Amino acid sequence: MKIIHTISELQSELSVLKTQGKKVGLVPTMGALHEGHASLVKRCVKENDVAVVSVFVNPTQFNDKNDLLKYPRTPEADYKLLEANGCSIVFAPSVEEMYPEPDTRQFNFAPLDSVMEGAFRPGHFNGVAQIVSKLFDAVKPHRAYFGEKDFQQLAIIREMVKQLQFNIEIIGCPIVREEDGLALSSRNARLSAEEREIALKISQTLFKSRTFAADHSVSETIHFVENEIAAEKGLRLEYFKIVDGDTLQDLKDWADTDYAVGCITVFCGEVRLIDNIKYKGI
Repeated sequence: MKIIHTISELQSELSVLKTQGKKVGLVPTMGALHEGHASLVKRCVKENDVAVVSVFVNPTQFNDKNDLLKYPRTPEADYKLLEANGCSIVFAPSVEEMYPEPDTRQFNFAPLDSVMEGAFRPGHFNGVAQIVSKLFDAVKPHRAYFGEKDFQQLAIIREMVKQLQFNIEIIGCPIVREEDGLALSSRNARLSAEEREIALKISQTLFKSRTFAADHSVSETIHFVENEIAAEKGLRLEYFKIVDGDTLQDLKDWADTDYAVGCITVFCGEVRLIDNIKYKGI
């Protein structure tokens, strides 16, 4: 496994491999890797000749500078996990390497980026698009892999690929959970032992809501989730939406789509956690 820090060295390395006819896959990450990331890497390794994993905490997608400062950084542990899972190349650039000058590009993904995370984290998805497009330009992969836990991000990246006409196959990979159901997240490392127990209520509520939804309306299901989270001291709901999985717009009736997804963001103490569940279209 090679660890590369500059775009020029990365492109030089990849050009040789591509001229040999090798297929290149990319897994963009912000580090603090866990088994959810490992699942993406394993799939990338399986489906490509060369697996590139980027490890870069992207400053332009943080609208809260304190969140950026607190974001966990564990490079040595990350490299061990990547090597153990068959990664070929780690791309670990500096901020100066990725942003030699300010990126002033403004993207428009309406209406995908104006709801949920877009409403609560203004500028977040613009920053995501900036860095992912830069990585796509640097690597020019045949395929790129993203987790479905960041459901809205995946939809926006697909839209960005269309708008910028990248010839890249975007592959969404299922949420990976702990045995008790908690969705794996780099932010889980910031939870205390007590908060970790409290956070379980999020996935437990989503699983219960899927059963509840079988004979209740969309609005009743939303109220069920809101009430369950509100009843748990230590959790603060930011939003819970049931949306069309393609347009990300609020659903009024289950019959309005064949692809219904519930998306939630909850604060557990100071840690902001996201999760989602599919009601239709599984």
